[in-house]
Amino acid sequence: MIKKESRNAMRQAKHARVREKVYGTSEAPRLNVFRSNNNIFAQIIDDEKGVTLVSASSIDKELKLENGGNVEAATKVGELLAKRAKKAKITKVVFDRGGYLYHGRVEALANAARENGLEF
Repeated sequence: MIKKESRNAMRQAKHARVREKVYGTSEAPRLNVFRSNNNIFAQIIDDEKGVTLVSASSIDKELKLENGGNVEAATKVGELLAKRAKKAKITKVVFDRGGYLYHGRVEALANAARENGLEF
């Protein structure tokens, strides 16, 4: 019988392959997305310094979300992240979808961030 690798292990392998090419600099830091079943998290990272510059998630008290695991929550997290990035004078980023398909919550977060001023 063939053993099937778990979905998360496959996602991590995809993410590792992408991370070889996607690298955040001071001029264009990396916008990283992590999603769990119940929440979604996004952070803007400068890989040269190894520092998280800005972050936002569906568990932030500021958003007051009932359900953090849906497209609506991802949209609000994207908006909040873009506002915080503007405050930190970050306009250009490199998008890292974290091995997830660019669909649903990941796409909603990216589109909301774009609409609120982030370029990628």
